[in-house]
Amino acid sequence: MRLALGALLLISLDGAAAQAPLRFVVPDSWAMPMVQIEQGRPTQGILYDVMLSLATQVGVPAEFHVLPRSRVQIAMEHGEVDIRCYAAQSWLPNQSGDYIWSIPLFNQPDLLISRPAAQTSVIPASLSHQSIGTVLGYSYPTLQPLFDANQLHRDDARNQEQVLEKLQAGRNRYAVSNQWTLEWFNQRLLPQQRLQGVAVLQEQNVGCYVRNDPEVPVQRILRTLVRMKMSGEIDDIIRLYIGGNP
Repeated sequence: MRLALGALLLISLDGAAAQAPLRFVVPDSWAMPMVQIEQGRPTQGILYDVMLSLATQVGVPAEFHVLPRSRVQIAMEHGEVDIRCYAAQSWLPNQSGDYIWSIPLFNQPDLLISRPAAQTSVIPASLSHQSIGTVLGYSYPTLQPLFDANQLHRDDARNQEQVLEKLQAGRNRYAVSNQWTLEWFNQRLLPQQRLQGVAVLQEQNVGCYVRNDPEVPVQRILRTLVRMKMSGEIDDIIRLYIGGNP
């Protein structure tokens, strides 16, 4: 009897081990608190924790593919990865392929930020000719007309954290950052040194989208994301890194 039970357990474990992993794509432009990338692999962060928990609850291993931002959508279209998180449909107006989107999971404002100053509110269109700290490959619809008119110029960095480091070092007077990265960056600074938001450029509801492929457990993934959002798990993960009310 024990031999039979042992054989059944081995068969069950072999079946679990043989399950195809859920392949997540991670743009290399992400920085903490979204994701920490070390030696080409994510190790911690809000999105890393969410993706790892998602795979665990779906019951499959997680596999992370760190790619340049320009390769992310191509990898999705070629079936090299299965799911992309932290994306908005408005970012992909000409998206090709068959995908299914999750419910909105996060709300992220993009802020125009500056070093500490008496001026706490700025109208971007009133800024004089200067460079603005931006992330390579990111689009900024609110600022694009000003870039097109050569009123403002992009000063691209590889990721969001580098943008803030350049701002703090005085390379630019203003830069663009999402709320999470700004709050994470400010945690290491004294109160009088902290960078400040001076304008909300846009606010996006972002979620995940999945390749609609019979080999991918699409509906299980989407149902799990709904549970994670409705239970408060996702907000708890955000609070773990930046505190406050997400």
